[in-house]
Amino acid sequence: MTTAPTVLSIALAETSEPVLRPLPAEVAALLAEVGAPPRLVAHLRAVHDVADRLVDWIGAHCPAAAVDREAVLFGAATHDIGKTLHPGELSGPGARHEEAGRELLLAHGVRPDLARFAGTHASWTAPGIGLADLLVSLADKVWKNKRVADLEDLVVAELSRAGGRPVWQEFLDLDEFLTGLGEDADLRLAWQAAHSVHG
Repeated sequence: MTTAPTVLSIALAETSEPVLRPLPAEVAALLAEVGAPPRLVAHLRAVHDVADRLVDWIGAHCPAAAVDREAVLFGAATHDIGKTLHPGELSGPGARHEEAGRELLLAHGVRPDLARFAGTHASWTAPGIGLADLLVSLADKVWKNKRVADLEDLVVAELSRAGGRPVWQEFLDLDEFLTGLGEDADLRLAWQAAHSVHG
């Protein structure tokens, strides 16, 4: 008889198919504290891993972009935490988890500049959205190989502005990188699906 995986094991244990970076220990502890469902933890870990790869690529490709790595990774690791309060949105549509997630993070002592990603990850055209917000949104799409042209165009514009390279060149380079990330999407989706929607 096997035991069901715990929040901490899903968040932190070594994986092989796919290989996923563990969530930050403080995020794993927070997810355990709020009773996050297993599938949500798996989703957050997959998006966090993709965000980590994305930030690494941007750091090497366009150092002038000056991405706040820790903010992006925290945002990716917690962006859907509000689905703990709205579990129906784990398997169906809905946006109630966005503001609920931001409020939940604030209630647990998370700084507003980090809690914001829970509320901004689906609003990449809203006023005041910066590159860090765009990268969390992009990771939340690309982990499953979903490509969103207007979101990618905003990232391309930010990279072009920061690095001074032509928009078309940034587009081609980002497209090539995202295509490569998408190759492991089926493994990430299967890994997430192997975890229960219910705690």
